Amino acid sequence: MDAVAVVSEGAVRGASASGIACFRGIPFAAAPEGPLRFRPPAPVAGWDGVRDATAFGTAPPQVSPAPGAAAAWRAGDGLDCLTVNVWTPDLGGAGLPVMVWIYGGGFKHGSAGRPDFDATQLAAAGVVVVVTFNYRFGFEGFGHLTGVPDNRGLRDQIAALEWVQRNIGAFGGDPAEVTVFGQSAGAASAALLLASPAARGLFRRAIAQSVPDAFLPTAQAERVTAVLAAEAGVAATWEGFAALPPEAILHVQDTPLQGRPQAGFSAFGPVIDGELVTGPPWEVIRRGAGNEVDLICGFTHDEARWYTAAMDVDAIPLTAVADSLRLPVSVVADYRSAYPDSTDAELVTVLLSDALFRMPTTRVAEAHARAGGRTWLYDLTWPSPRLGAGHILDVPLVFGNATSPLATRFLGTPPPADFLTLSQTMRAAWTSFARDGDPGWPRFDLANRTTRLWDRPAADVPYPLERSRRIWEGVERGR
Repeated sequence: MDAVAVVSEGAVRGASASGIACFRGIPFAAAPEGPLRFRPPAPVAGWDGVRDATAFGTAPPQVSPAPGAAAAWRAGDGLDCLTVNVWTPDLGGAGLPVMVWIYGGGFKHGSAGRPDFDATQLAAAGVVVVVTFNYRFGFEGFGHLTGVPDNRGLRDQIAALEWVQRNIGAFGGDPAEVTVFGQSAGAASAALLLASPAARGLFRRAIAQSVPDAFLPTAQAERVTAVLAAEAGVAATWEGFAALPPEAILHVQDTPLQGRPQAGFSAFGPVIDGELVTGPPWEVIRRGAGNEVDLICGFTHDEARWYTAAMDVDAIPLTAVADSLRLPVSVVADYRSAYPDSTDAELVTVLLSDALFRMPTTRVAEAHARAGGRTWLYDLTWPSPRLGAGHILDVPLVFGNATSPLATRFLGTPPPADFLTLSQTMRAAWTSFARDGDPGWPRFDLANRTTRLWDRPAADVPYPLERSRRIWEGVERGR
């Protein structure tokens, strides 16, 4: 059944089924092409009549995430990718809290149109309106060019949140009750937006699922641009890169990573530009930025299993892992001492999990609590049948999509009953937080450090990674 809403640019027609109205592919900014390429998002022109909003918009330019996997974008798809999607259980109503999803993908993959991010289950409880959107990543969104603003992907996210402020009332949502939630690169984005004055007032709450340590000093971003320009045979300028079709940049985008582990790594990420991003989020938040925003932080207990599942970890020296992460060599001895009953192969997963996600997430939670913010922390420990509590397991749990591609990779078919029960419980916690600012477990503070263990059953315990946290008190990764 058709469903019609009127936004600031014109009327849109979505589809309604089983009590949920869904609108897909609504533009929130102009196509970033021609003179707008590598520029901050620009306003989109309005339209006459009723625009069809039943199909997802084009994904941002990207290559396939793995050999044999389908690509979300293909040569010729173009750059017109800045669109939003809305799921609402009460199109004619008003005042529902709003949840706005920011996808992950290492700042080089992702699309709001993936079936993993279908928000029907989240909206079906009738408690929240859910919004997803595309943003630019890779060089299109985060490449550094002299004279061009950095962090265009983050600026896309801000433009999408501004669209929500202008238009979510047309879908039954309350613009004063917006919760941003994101995973991995999306969690980094949520934390950075929380810390940025440019996003102040655009959301009231945030959920950061697996915050990575993925922030580039300007000098490093400049080096990446120089390497890509040399490989592509163009000048390291806006004119040089704007003359290249997106597939030509994608062809060389991993060149700066040569000699480093490839899986899960990207040459791109938020640039510490001194304007939109003034430092890693935990440093900025510690100084009080965003302490008015309620925050849930969390990680999966075995984050690195997503990356190591296809590796022979017995053949990977722990010292090589530390070196690839640019960590002091003393860290290896520290981990062996802190975890004396673990083999080096087991410590590879522990060290990678800590370095990539668990410690950055912990630092964000600690910083927010130290600055006086209302903070909650969780550790997802439920072991999926195939990849344990690996990175990204929280996505199918939170969206409730038990047969999506991500879910199937963790669960097989059919999904275990424990997954369905835990998913329902986590969805209720996320939507309760969006509605009332209370996810249902005790807050994290620096005195008690209470952490929710998401398992069957759930438990609230003292912070579970104290041995790792002590190692990381004085450790910083090199760049």
